[in-house]
Amino acid sequence: CEILSSLPLQMSLYFNVYFFPFWWLITVAILYVKYPALSDYYKFILVTILILVSLTELIRLYLGYVGNLLEKVPELAGFWLLTLLPQLPIILFLLFNEGLKIHSLERAVHIIFAAFLSFQVVAAFFALRRMVNTLATRFRLTEFHRLEEQRPAP
Repeated sequence: CEILSSLPLQMSLYFNVYFFPFWWLITVAILYVKYPALSDYYKFILVTILILVSLTELIRLYLGYVGNLLEKVPELAGFWLLTLLPQLPIILFLLFNEGLKIHSLERAVHIIFAAFLSFQVVAAFFALRRMVNTLATRFRLTEFHRLEEQRPAP
């Protein structure tokens, strides 16, 4: 029985679990400082993004742990999709939109978070591909053995 879990992905998830509260605190503190200087629509956008990222990150990390450690393809696919679609574009928006009046500390934590997300997208893709191929091979072998057992003896 070959272990299909990805060690680099698991290490990245482990460090991300400890980095996320730090990122959240820095983001909330800087948002508190620059909130009066922002326009109304950027205030709404930033608060919405903070809530969305917080909820999505909790679900995403749980799915990543379960999908990778227990070798469950649907959970790992959900993790990959949550990383690729809402999380990565949101962090890139926070990193590159100059209308948000980005501070240097904020830029630094967003760069680290974007690096985590980018690495996890790539690592999860390769882990998913390996898991799906191995599980498909196991299924085909099981079906082949089942068909051989049902074949009448000569």
